[in-house]
Amino acid sequence: MEKINQIIEELDLEANLPLDEIPKIDLYMDQVIQLFENKFAESKRNDEEKILTKTMINNYAKGKLIFPIKNKKYSKEHLILISLIYQLKGALSINDIKTTLDGLNKRIMKEDIDLDSFYNSYLNLTAQNVSDFKEEMTRRGLEVKEEIAEGQEDTSPYLERVLMISSLVHMSNLYRKAAEKLVDGIVIDKEGKRQRS
Repeated sequence: MEKINQIIEELDLEANLPLDEIPKIDLYMDQVIQLFENKFAESKRNDEEKILTKTMINNYAKGKLIFPIKNKKYSKEHLILISLIYQLKGALSINDIKTTLDGLNKRIMKEDIDLDSFYNSYLNLTAQNVSDFKEEMTRRGLEVKEEIAEGQEDTSPYLERVLMISSLVHMSNLYRKAAEKLVDGIVIDKEGKRQRS
């Protein structure tokens, strides 16, 4: 497919909030929003898209996706959780995110987790995911081109693009369904009292 490398570059796939860029002091909501806007600005689809808003943060707090805020300030741990929520909300419902992060929130409040180490593991995996994704996109583009050439009389770039979009969305749905099944496992473990939070 044409321009696959250009599309990959425009996605700003490496955008993340590394630990060394998370302030060691607690931040007010406006500062949190500014930090996320600055960090993820290049990954927005258009200028109207918002990375993070006051309403979103308030909803995360009310929905108990993050542990309670103290003195209207957000700690490093809150910022890590908000970063995880930012990534998870692209594929999971708010209820699924709450279920997923519930045990993490409990461990943070009990000070029973090395959150920096956990988050670094997450960042390491995301870096590997980006590398895998770039290879997969190139391979998928070639497969689509071959499929169009073999199976269609009309080999227009438009049809090639539609086939690529459909293939990518299907793959995305497969990953989302697998993630949802894992979330369901957390629920089953909780109901069976087998979960170790």
